Amino acid sequence: MKSFGRDVGGAAALEFALTAPAFFAFIIGIITTGLAIYAQLALQHSVEMAARCASVNTTTCSTTSEIQQYAVGQSYGLTTNTSTFSVTTPACGNQVQANYVVSMNFGPIGTKSVTLTASSCFPK
Repeated sequence: MKSFGRDVGGAAALEFALTAPAFFAFIIGIITTGLAIYAQLALQHSVEMAARCASVNTTTCSTTSEIQQYAVGQSYGLTTNTSTFSVTTPACGNQVQANYVVSMNFGPIGTKSVTLTASSCFPK
């Protein structure tokens, strides 16, 4: 029984087995958070470019549907549609807003849906 207590063979495998789930969950969480940040940046870019297009380039972006379609084209890497974007004309100029739901998968911890919002107003 004394030799069994002093045997250290397989200790590294046991330590890895105990810490691996937390490590991989952490790595998956970092990757998922990075993708969510990229989605926020792409969404913000699309509303800024669409608001600018509505104010500056009225031949391409003259109607609400054209502005929304332009915003869809500017949302790099996201699967958006025109209903994601709304267009208004408040006192600040042409305003484009967007709401986009991102499903964040944290591996063994679970999945959480987060709604990203972006807004931009460009003067006329």
